[in-house]
Amino acid sequence: MLNEKEESDKITDLQQENEVKNKNLKNNKPNDKKQNIIIKTWNYFSTYEKIWYFSILILSIVFAFVFPEDDVNGVNGTLIMILYLIDIIANITCELLISKQSRWNFIVSLVVEVTEIATLIILASRFATMAVTIFFWIPIDIISFVVWSKHKDKKEEELTVVRTLNWWQSLLVILAIGIWTAGIGYVLAAYGPETDFYNSDAIERAVAYLDACVSAVGMANGLFILFRYREQWIAWYISTFLETAINILSGQWVFLVLKVGYLTNTTYGYIKWTKYIKSHKNELNLEKANYRPKIQ
Repeated sequence: MLNEKEESDKITDLQQENEVKNKNLKNNKPNDKKQNIIIKTWNYFSTYEKIWYFSILILSIVFAFVFPEDDVNGVNGTLIMILYLIDIIANITCELLISKQSRWNFIVSLVVEVTEIATLIILASRFATMAVTIFFWIPIDIISFVVWSKHKDKKEEELTVVRTLNWWQSLLVILAIGIWTAGIGYVLAAYGPETDFYNSDAIERAVAYLDACVSAVGMANGLFILFRYREQWIAWYISTFLETAINILSGQWVFLVLKVGYLTNTTYGYIKWTKYIKSHKNELNLEKANYRPKIQ
């Protein structure tokens, strides 16, 4: 009887120990998951990408203190600078994810769009960019996320299959950008609302045309991204140079750090996408062959 009782006690003790272990495991699971997500996210980016990201982030914060923003249209300059910094952080995150062919860039891009709309409303400026952001970029980000999700790489699902444009498609895009810039630029320069953000009427007119061109290149860029074309990086180059000119004319010095980041990451992204296209040439040719009948 004693042996049976001892065995029964041992079984009870083991059951209690198992219950305690299970409780501990349940309690530790959320923390473990959080740690795993953090580690996985950190390892997802290369050393170069992490150095690039934090360099732009730190430089932007430094510039924010060195070149503080003045009050504009009755809005406190500190609030405007906070919006600038949120815009920069979201932008560099988005840029990095695009270079890695990740569809999650479009979710981050929505943060960029909302921040930029709020900023442009406060500044009462760049209405072409604002309209394109509201009526084009937000819908295109949502659609692009769905499209990219359907074109995952067969071997690496975190990658999206990308490709390149034909010469005649490039020519049509350039023509459309020129027409849009001339027409919308004239309308904005002639009928744009007044703002105390610019120092002179000449600068305001120049920004109107530059803004029109940026909005046109931006729309081309959005379509390139939607259809996974490598030429979106060339559009990024053009947009970056135009935006740099606008930032200098507007005295938005903190954004110059972001533009340096754009130029370096655009080069990095173009190289990565080009390598992918070359290494998957046969698969992309097969996709084109299957895709043509649907267009016709």
